[in-house]
Amino acid sequence: MSISPARRIAYEVLRRVEAQGAYASDELHEALVAKVKPNDAALATELVFGVLRWRRLLDFLLDRHLKKPVEKLDLPVAIALRMGLYQLGFLERIPARAAVHESVELVKMGHKSSAAALVNAVLHKVTSEIHLPAEQFLPEAISHAERLAILQSHPTWMVERWIARWGETPTVALLKANNQKPRLSLALQDPARRDEVFREFEKAGMRIESGLLLNDAFAVSGGSPTHTEAFRSGLISIQDEASQTVPLLLDVKTGDRVLDLCAAPGGKTPTLARLAGKTGRTVAADRYAHRLGAMRAQFERIKLQNVEIVELDAEKPLPFRQPFDRILVDAPCSGTGTLARHPEIRWRLKSDQLPEFHALQIRILANAIQLLAPKGRLLYSTCSWEREENENVIEEILERDKSVRPVPSSDLLEALQPHLAASMDARTLFNPSGNFATSPALHTDGFFAAAIEKI
Repeated sequence: MSISPARRIAYEVLRRVEAQGAYASDELHEALVAKVKPNDAALATELVFGVLRWRRLLDFLLDRHLKKPVEKLDLPVAIALRMGLYQLGFLERIPARAAVHESVELVKMGHKSSAAALVNAVLHKVTSEIHLPAEQFLPEAISHAERLAILQSHPTWMVERWIARWGETPTVALLKANNQKPRLSLALQDPARRDEVFREFEKAGMRIESGLLLNDAFAVSGGSPTHTEAFRSGLISIQDEASQTVPLLLDVKTGDRVLDLCAAPGGKTPTLARLAGKTGRTVAADRYAHRLGAMRAQFERIKLQNVEIVELDAEKPLPFRQPFDRILVDAPCSGTGTLARHPEIRWRLKSDQLPEFHALQIRILANAIQLLAPKGRLLYSTCSWEREENENVIEEILERDKSVRPVPSSDLLEALQPHLAASMDARTLFNPSGNFATSPALHTDGFFAAAIEKI
């Protein structure tokens, strides 16, 4: 029996994610070209994200039958075992024989034929117990946080800090949301052509769902939007609704000078440029040339022309002579608000990195403020859940720099209101501190945003 295209693709993507620090979504986008059959693309995607989301629980169940932990095994062996167990335990339509046999073949493909017997034996052992509750195999002595972390497949340190901050019930809801497949949300680049886009998707057999947050957003399932003419011609972009919402908080007006300081991959810039109009000036800046190249290609696809692209290091004084009316600082961050969409983050991030992100964000934000025009508005945003990267950053900046003050949440809500979906309760988009904050348990990705203005 040869290895199916779906499993071969999933194996290679997982290998690059683990060995090269790649992101699964980027690797899948490259691998799932038009010639890949839809069924193979769907299975490959399910395997990659399923294995990454449930990696800790999978390893816990596998470790019971191994002499050394899965993490200590050669990478091809570890990936084959995880893929095999995920199919056995989470995918009902996959025959056990196929899951085991192809996992053995994957080990051979990875030049680890000596481990083929091990993979075969371990997967046959777990087959007999895979449908038993995993909780019954947990040691009695472990803490409650670790128990949750294993069963919901998250790092223990992350679960501990979330329980300490919010309590158990909200934490469990967040953990479960992080293990769900997120909605595939799309942004309309030309809302006037919505009906044309919808007709194409429906003709292709895709299902369309209305936006949860925004009236111009929508979600699809049952196919790949990137293989449509609507995508190729630039009518749509793939973008989470929370990400689509963030630039609207800046309340850009026609003629404004706008700076998108950490712009790549460029998802928020089009909204800013459209609102500023041809009489405004929109600058999209980022540090790395290759990211700017990808952003330029994205702008060409959607036919966005009135944007200047600048390569710069935002940690250093910014090379602009004139101030900006609006500045978006979508800062580099840990990404803990996107663990459903980017599950590999949960295994890479360490708690001691959060102070490093905080220091970086402070440096970038301090530089951006220097270019803010009087009465101008700056929006600071992250896709993180952590106070170190969110509230603590804003509080420190406001304490250090008395030339700025917070923008009331009522002003942010006023800017958002015309864009919100009719069913959206806008109050759920703001936390008790008055900052914009979405949750995977309630909305889509977890984003934070706070606005300040120059006095």
